[in-house]
Amino acid sequence: MSALSLRLPNSIHRHIKEIASQEGVSINQFISSAVSEKISAISTENYLAQRANRANRDEFTTILNNVPKKTPIAGDELK
Repeated sequence: MSALSLRLPNSIHRHIKEIASQEGVSINQFISSAVSEKISAISTENYLAQRANRANRDEFTTILNNVPKKTPIAGDELK
């Protein structure tokens, strides 16, 4: 593991301390979890952007055109 020195405004530190206490974890665990969640969100966004760049609209339309025309199940209608 690595150590990181971090300066935070007092108000943010206070919120972190309160929430970590409510969650029953240490401040270090809370911050580690928060950073992990942010990394995951950014990684997911990047992955989806890369997938979208590989997409082909014509192929997508062809696939959608093969979907049978049926009445939607109640509650699934477009509004």
